[in-house]
Amino acid sequence: MTDAPPPPPSPLRLRFDADALRTNWRALDALSGQAKAGAAVKADAYGIGAVRAVRTLADAGCRTFFVAHWGEVADLLPLVQPEQIAVLHGPMNDADVAFAKASGVRPVINTLSQARRWREAGGAACHLMVDTGINRLGLGIAELGDPVLGDLDIDICMSHLASADEDVAQNDVQRARFQSVREQVGARRYSLANSAGIALGAAYHADLTRPGLALYGGIARPELAGCIAQVAFPEVALIQVRDLREGDLIGYNATFTAQQAMRVGVLAIGYADGYLRCWSGKGRFDWRGHEVPVVGRVSMDLTIVDLSNVPECREGDWLTARYNLPQAARESGLSQYELLTLMGRRFSRFHTI
Repeated sequence: MTDAPPPPPSPLRLRFDADALRTNWRALDALSGQAKAGAAVKADAYGIGAVRAVRTLADAGCRTFFVAHWGEVADLLPLVQPEQIAVLHGPMNDADVAFAKASGVRPVINTLSQARRWREAGGAACHLMVDTGINRLGLGIAELGDPVLGDLDIDICMSHLASADEDVAQNDVQRARFQSVREQVGARRYSLANSAGIALGAAYHADLTRPGLALYGGIARPELAGCIAQVAFPEVALIQVRDLREGDLIGYNATFTAQQAMRVGVLAIGYADGYLRCWSGKGRFDWRGHEVPVVGRVSMDLTIVDLSNVPECREGDWLTARYNLPQAARESGLSQYELLTLMGRRFSRFHTI
Protein backbone atom coordinates (compact mmCIF):
# COMPACT_ATOMS: atom_id res chain seq x y z
CA MET A 1 0.00 0.00 0.00
CA THR A 2 1.51 3.31 -1.09
CA ASP A 3 1.00 6.62 0.60
CA ALA A 4 -1.38 8.81 -1.38
CA PRO A 5 -0.22 12.38 -1.99
CA PRO A 6 -2.18 15.15 -0.29
CA PRO A 7 -5.21 16.29 -2.26
CA PRO A 8 -4.72 19.30 -4.53
CA PRO A 9 -6.21 22.66 -3.51
CA SER A 10 -9.92 23.18 -3.94
CA PRO A 11 -11.10 25.34 -6.85
CA LEU A 12 -13.32 27.08 -4.28
CA ARG A 13 -12.03 29.19 -1.42
CA LEU A 14 -13.71 31.43 1.10
CA ARG A 15 -11.37 34.38 1.49
CA PHE A 16 -11.56 35.65 5.05
CA ASP A 17 -10.81 39.17 6.23
CA ALA A 18 -9.65 38.68 9.82
CA ASP A 19 -9.15 42.40 10.35
CA ALA A 20 -12.78 43.05 9.33
CA LEU A 21 -14.00 40.44 11.82
CA ARG A 22 -11.93 41.96 14.62
CA THR A 23 -13.16 45.44 13.71
CA ASN A 24 -16.79 44.28 13.59
CA TRP A 25 -16.59 42.66 17.03
CA ARG A 26 -14.94 45.72 18.58
CA ALA A 27 -17.58 47.99 17.02
CA LEU A 28 -20.39 45.82 18.39
CA ASP A 29 -18.68 45.63 21.76
CA ALA A 30 -18.50 49.43 21.85
CA LEU A 31 -22.14 49.74 20.77
CA SER A 32 -23.06 47.38 23.63
CA GLY A 33 -22.25 50.16 26.09
CA GLN A 34 -21.80 48.87 29.62
CA ALA A 35 -22.37 45.29 28.41
CA LYS A 36 -19.70 43.06 26.94
CA ALA A 37 -20.16 41.47 23.52
CA GLY A 38 -19.91 37.72 23.15
CA ALA A 39 -20.10 35.91 19.82
CA ALA A 40 -22.41 33.39 18.21
CA VAL A 41 -20.10 30.96 16.41
CA LYS A 42 -22.64 28.19 15.75
CA ALA A 43 -23.01 26.66 12.29
CA ASP A 44 -19.25 26.86 11.72
CA ALA A 45 -19.32 30.55 12.61
CA TYR A 46 -22.18 31.15 10.18
CA GLY A 47 -20.18 29.40 7.46
CA ILE A 48 -17.02 31.46 7.89
CA GLY A 49 -15.11 28.67 9.63
CA ALA A 50 -15.39 28.42 13.39
CA VAL A 51 -11.72 27.75 14.16
CA ARG A 52 -10.38 30.79 12.38
CA ALA A 53 -13.30 32.93 13.56
CA VAL A 54 -12.84 32.00 17.23
CA ARG A 55 -9.08 32.56 17.04
CA THR A 56 -9.69 36.00 15.59
CA LEU A 57 -12.47 36.93 18.01
CA ALA A 58 -10.50 35.77 21.03
CA ASP A 59 -7.59 37.88 19.84
CA ALA A 60 -9.98 40.86 19.59
CA GLY A 61 -11.05 40.39 23.21
CA CYS A 62 -14.15 38.17 23.02
CA ARG A 63 -14.52 35.79 25.97
CA THR A 64 -17.95 34.14 25.51
CA PHE A 65 -18.82 31.93 22.54
CA PHE A 66 -22.14 30.29 21.67
CA VAL A 67 -22.63 27.12 19.62
CA ALA A 68 -25.84 25.18 19.02
CA HIS A 69 -24.76 21.52 18.99
CA TRP A 70 -22.42 19.55 21.23
CA GLY A 71 -20.66 18.34 18.08
CA GLU A 72 -19.47 21.90 17.46
CA VAL A 73 -17.42 22.01 20.67
CA ALA A 74 -14.40 19.80 20.01
CA ASP A 75 -12.68 22.06 17.48
CA LEU A 76 -12.97 25.04 19.83
CA LEU A 77 -11.61 23.48 23.01
CA PRO A 78 -7.94 24.01 22.07
CA LEU A 79 -8.62 27.69 21.34
CA VAL A 80 -10.38 29.10 24.42
CA GLN A 81 -11.19 28.16 28.00
CA PRO A 82 -13.98 25.54 28.11
CA GLU A 83 -16.16 27.64 30.42
CA GLN A 84 -16.18 30.31 27.71
CA ILE A 85 -18.15 27.98 25.41
CA ALA A 86 -21.94 27.73 25.78
CA VAL A 87 -24.04 25.04 24.06
CA LEU A 88 -27.45 26.49 23.27
CA HIS A 89 -29.36 23.22 22.82
CA GLY A 90 -28.55 22.12 26.34
CA PRO A 91 -28.12 18.67 27.90
CA MET A 92 -30.67 16.58 26.03
CA ASN A 93 -29.43 13.23 27.40
CA ASP A 94 -26.93 11.67 29.77
CA ALA A 95 -24.19 11.65 27.13
CA ASP A 96 -24.48 15.42 26.79
CA VAL A 97 -24.21 15.82 30.56
CA ALA A 98 -21.16 13.56 30.74
CA PHE A 99 -19.43 15.45 27.96
CA ALA A 100 -20.20 18.82 29.53
CA LYS A 101 -18.88 17.75 32.91
CA ALA A 102 -15.73 16.18 31.48
CA SER A 103 -14.93 19.09 29.17
CA GLY A 104 -15.99 22.01 31.37
CA VAL A 105 -18.19 23.45 28.62
CA ARG A 106 -21.35 25.11 29.93
CA PRO A 107 -24.78 23.93 28.83
CA VAL A 108 -27.73 26.25 28.32
CA ILE A 109 -30.69 24.84 30.24
CA ASN A 110 -33.90 25.16 28.20
CA THR A 111 -36.41 22.94 30.01
CA LEU A 112 -37.22 21.69 33.48
CA SER A 113 -36.20 18.18 32.43
CA GLN A 114 -32.78 19.50 31.33
CA ALA A 115 -32.46 21.31 34.66
CA ARG A 116 -33.29 18.09 36.51
CA ARG A 117 -30.84 16.08 34.44
CA TRP A 118 -28.05 18.60 35.06
CA ARG A 119 -28.75 18.92 38.79
CA GLU A 120 -29.03 15.15 39.40
CA ALA A 121 -25.64 14.67 37.74
CA GLY A 122 -24.10 17.18 40.12
CA GLY A 123 -23.63 19.67 37.30
CA ALA A 124 -21.62 22.78 37.97
CA ALA A 125 -22.18 26.23 36.49
CA CYS A 126 -24.63 26.46 33.61
CA HIS A 127 -26.66 29.01 31.68
CA LEU A 128 -30.44 29.36 31.53
CA MET A 129 -32.63 30.27 28.54
CA VAL A 130 -36.06 31.79 29.27
CA ASP A 131 -38.63 32.31 26.53
CA THR A 132 -40.05 35.84 26.47
CA GLY A 133 -42.11 35.57 23.30
CA ILE A 134 -40.30 33.84 20.44
CA ASN A 135 -41.79 30.48 21.50
CA ARG A 136 -38.70 28.62 20.52
CA LEU A 137 -36.15 27.31 23.06
CA GLY A 138 -36.39 28.24 26.72
CA LEU A 139 -38.40 27.84 29.89
CA GLY A 140 -41.71 29.60 30.14
CA ILE A 141 -41.86 32.47 32.62
CA ALA A 142 -44.52 30.55 34.56
CA GLU A 143 -41.98 27.76 35.16
CA LEU A 144 -39.41 29.96 36.87
CA GLY A 145 -40.73 29.19 40.34
CA ASP A 146 -40.10 25.45 40.00
CA PRO A 147 -37.87 24.20 42.83
CA VAL A 148 -35.58 22.33 40.43
CA LEU A 149 -34.17 25.69 39.33
CA GLY A 150 -33.31 26.74 42.86
CA ASP A 151 -30.10 24.74 43.09
CA LEU A 152 -28.72 25.68 39.68
CA ASP A 153 -25.52 27.70 39.57
CA ILE A 154 -26.55 30.06 36.77
CA ASP A 155 -23.87 32.12 35.10
CA ILE A 156 -25.86 33.67 32.21
CA CYS A 157 -29.65 34.01 32.25
CA MET A 158 -30.71 34.80 28.70
CA SER A 159 -33.62 35.23 26.35
CA HIS A 160 -33.84 35.80 22.61
CA LEU A 161 -35.48 38.62 20.66
CA ALA A 162 -37.82 37.52 17.88
CA SER A 163 -38.12 40.69 15.79
CA ALA A 164 -35.26 43.01 16.73
CA ASP A 165 -34.60 43.73 13.05
CA GLU A 166 -38.01 45.42 12.85
CA ASP A 167 -39.54 48.38 14.67
CA VAL A 168 -42.41 46.48 16.25
CA ALA A 169 -44.13 46.44 19.65
CA GLN A 170 -42.90 42.89 20.30
CA ASN A 171 -39.42 44.22 21.07
CA ASP A 172 -40.59 46.29 24.02
CA VAL A 173 -42.88 43.50 25.22
CA GLN A 174 -39.93 41.11 25.33
CA ARG A 175 -37.71 43.69 27.00
CA ALA A 176 -40.31 44.18 29.76
CA ARG A 177 -40.75 40.45 30.20
CA PHE A 178 -37.00 39.98 30.46
CA GLN A 179 -36.88 42.59 33.19
CA SER A 180 -39.40 40.45 35.07
CA VAL A 181 -37.18 37.42 34.48
CA ARG A 182 -34.21 39.27 35.96
CA GLU A 183 -36.21 39.93 39.09
CA GLN A 184 -37.03 36.23 39.47
CA VAL A 185 -33.81 34.48 38.42
CA GLY A 186 -30.53 34.94 40.20
CA ALA A 187 -27.58 34.85 37.82
CA ARG A 188 -24.15 36.40 37.49
CA ARG A 189 -24.94 37.85 34.06
CA TYR A 190 -28.00 38.57 31.95
CA SER A 191 -28.24 38.59 28.15
CA LEU A 192 -31.00 39.53 25.70
CA ALA A 193 -29.64 41.33 22.62
CA ASN A 194 -28.55 39.71 19.39
CA SER A 195 -26.94 41.72 16.55
CA ALA A 196 -30.11 43.69 15.84
CA GLY A 197 -30.87 44.00 19.54
CA ILE A 198 -27.60 45.84 20.09
CA ALA A 199 -28.86 48.57 17.79
CA LEU A 200 -32.08 48.91 19.81
CA GLY A 201 -30.14 50.65 22.55
CA ALA A 202 -29.03 50.40 26.16
CA ALA A 203 -32.37 49.13 27.48
CA TYR A 204 -31.72 45.86 25.64
CA HIS A 205 -28.02 45.38 26.40
CA ALA A 206 -28.08 43.89 29.93
CA ASP A 207 -24.63 42.48 30.83
CA LEU A 208 -23.77 40.49 27.70
CA THR A 209 -24.80 40.86 24.07
CA ARG A 210 -24.71 37.96 21.62
CA PRO A 211 -23.97 39.22 18.11
CA GLY A 212 -23.88 36.74 15.27
CA LEU A 213 -24.81 37.97 11.79
CA ALA A 214 -23.23 41.41 12.22
CA LEU A 215 -19.88 39.89 13.17
CA TYR A 216 -19.64 38.31 9.73
CA GLY A 217 -20.68 41.29 7.64
CA GLY A 218 -24.47 41.21 7.88
CA ILE A 219 -26.44 44.40 8.47
CA ALA A 220 -29.15 43.41 10.93
CA ARG A 221 -30.54 46.96 11.23
CA PRO A 222 -29.82 50.16 9.27
CA GLU A 223 -28.11 51.71 12.31
CA LEU A 224 -25.26 49.21 11.89
CA ALA A 225 -24.55 49.97 8.23
CA GLY A 226 -21.73 52.41 8.87
CA CYS A 227 -19.67 50.22 11.18
CA ILE A 228 -19.89 46.66 9.81
CA ALA A 229 -17.47 45.46 7.14
CA GLN A 230 -17.65 42.49 4.76
CA VAL A 231 -15.76 39.48 6.13
CA ALA A 232 -16.34 36.66 3.62
CA PHE A 233 -15.40 36.72 -0.06
CA PRO A 234 -16.27 33.54 -2.02
CA GLU A 235 -13.70 32.93 -4.76
CA VAL A 236 -13.85 30.35 -7.53
CA ALA A 237 -11.50 29.09 -10.22
CA LEU A 238 -12.27 29.37 -13.91
CA ILE A 239 -11.93 25.84 -15.31
CA GLN A 240 -12.86 26.27 -18.98
CA VAL A 241 -13.20 29.03 -21.56
CA ARG A 242 -15.47 28.64 -24.58
CA ASP A 243 -16.01 30.74 -27.71
CA LEU A 244 -19.65 30.73 -28.78
CA ARG A 245 -21.37 31.70 -32.00
CA GLU A 246 -24.54 33.71 -32.41
CA GLY A 247 -27.51 31.47 -31.61
CA ASP A 248 -25.65 29.05 -29.33
CA LEU A 249 -27.64 27.95 -26.29
CA ILE A 250 -26.21 28.02 -22.76
CA GLY A 251 -26.84 25.72 -19.83
CA TYR A 252 -29.72 23.53 -18.70
CA ASN A 253 -33.03 24.18 -20.46
CA ALA A 254 -31.34 26.70 -22.76
CA THR A 255 -32.44 29.71 -20.76
CA PHE A 256 -29.83 31.93 -22.45
CA THR A 257 -29.16 32.34 -26.16
CA ALA A 258 -26.04 34.07 -27.45
CA GLN A 259 -27.16 37.13 -29.40
CA GLN A 260 -23.73 37.44 -31.00
CA ALA A 261 -20.35 35.74 -30.88
CA MET A 262 -19.24 35.73 -27.27
CA ARG A 263 -16.64 34.34 -24.92
CA VAL A 264 -17.86 32.51 -21.81
CA GLY A 265 -16.22 30.80 -18.86
CA VAL A 266 -17.22 27.84 -16.73
CA LEU A 267 -16.71 28.31 -12.98
CA ALA A 268 -16.32 25.46 -10.49
CA ILE A 269 -19.29 26.47 -8.34
CA GLY A 270 -22.96 25.56 -8.26
CA TYR A 271 -25.95 25.03 -6.06
CA ALA A 272 -24.23 22.13 -4.27
CA ASP A 273 -21.87 24.79 -2.93
CA GLY A 274 -24.66 27.12 -1.85
CA TYR A 275 -24.56 29.23 -5.00
CA LEU A 276 -28.22 28.58 -5.72
CA ARG A 277 -30.29 28.71 -8.89
CA CYS A 278 -31.67 32.06 -7.79
CA TRP A 279 -28.40 33.54 -9.08
CA SER A 280 -29.17 32.32 -12.63
CA GLY A 281 -29.00 35.30 -14.95
CA LYS A 282 -28.46 37.77 -12.12
CA GLY A 283 -25.30 36.79 -10.25
CA ARG A 284 -22.11 38.79 -10.68
CA PHE A 285 -18.44 37.98 -10.22
CA ASP A 286 -15.42 40.26 -10.25
CA TRP A 287 -12.12 39.76 -12.04
CA ARG A 288 -9.45 42.40 -11.44
CA GLY A 289 -12.09 45.06 -10.90
CA HIS A 290 -14.24 44.09 -13.88
CA GLU A 291 -17.80 42.81 -13.58
CA VAL A 292 -18.44 39.32 -14.95
CA PRO A 293 -22.17 38.41 -15.16
CA VAL A 294 -23.73 34.96 -14.82
CA VAL A 295 -25.46 33.67 -17.95
CA GLY A 296 -27.76 30.68 -18.19
CA ARG A 297 -28.87 28.48 -15.34
CA VAL A 298 -26.68 27.68 -12.36
CA SER A 299 -26.20 23.92 -12.16
CA MET A 300 -25.05 21.62 -9.36
CA ASP A 301 -21.29 22.12 -9.72
CA LEU A 302 -20.88 24.70 -12.45
CA THR A 303 -21.84 28.27 -13.29
CA ILE A 304 -21.31 29.95 -16.67
CA VAL A 305 -20.23 33.59 -16.91
CA ASP A 306 -19.84 36.08 -19.76
CA LEU A 307 -16.15 36.86 -20.32
CA SER A 308 -16.67 39.11 -23.33
CA ASN A 309 -15.44 42.20 -21.48
CA VAL A 310 -12.43 40.51 -19.87
CA PRO A 311 -10.45 39.07 -22.79
CA GLU A 312 -7.36 38.53 -20.64
CA CYS A 313 -9.19 36.27 -18.14
CA ARG A 314 -7.87 32.74 -18.56
CA GLU A 315 -8.47 29.21 -17.33
CA GLY A 316 -7.07 28.88 -13.81
CA ASP A 317 -7.81 32.50 -12.88
CA TRP A 318 -9.81 33.25 -9.74
CA LEU A 319 -13.04 35.25 -9.75
CA THR A 320 -14.75 36.69 -6.68
CA ALA A 321 -18.52 36.44 -6.21
CA ARG A 322 -20.23 39.71 -5.38
CA TYR A 323 -21.32 38.80 -1.87
CA ASN A 324 -21.87 41.99 0.07
CA LEU A 325 -24.55 40.51 2.28
CA PRO A 326 -27.29 43.20 2.28
CA GLN A 327 -26.96 43.75 -1.47
CA ALA A 328 -26.73 40.03 -2.23
CA ALA A 329 -29.84 39.41 -0.13
CA ARG A 330 -31.81 42.00 -2.11
CA GLU A 331 -30.68 40.54 -5.42
CA SER A 332 -31.13 36.85 -4.60
CA GLY A 333 -34.19 36.85 -2.34
CA LEU A 334 -32.20 34.88 0.25
CA SER A 335 -31.67 36.13 3.78
CA GLN A 336 -28.23 37.32 4.83
CA TYR A 337 -28.11 34.34 7.21
CA GLU A 338 -28.77 31.89 4.36
CA LEU A 339 -26.13 33.49 2.15
CA LEU A 340 -23.49 32.82 4.80
CA THR A 341 -24.50 29.40 6.02
CA LEU A 342 -25.23 27.92 2.59
CA MET A 343 -21.60 27.97 1.51
CA GLY A 344 -20.70 24.32 1.37
CA ARG A 345 -17.86 22.07 2.50
CA ARG A 346 -16.05 22.25 -0.84
CA PHE A 347 -14.95 25.80 -0.06
CA SER A 348 -11.46 25.91 1.39
CA ARG A 349 -11.60 27.98 4.57
CA PHE A 350 -7.89 28.52 4.98
CA HIS A 351 -7.38 31.52 2.72
CA THR A 352 -7.03 34.72 4.76
CA ILE A 353 -6.40 38.31 3.75
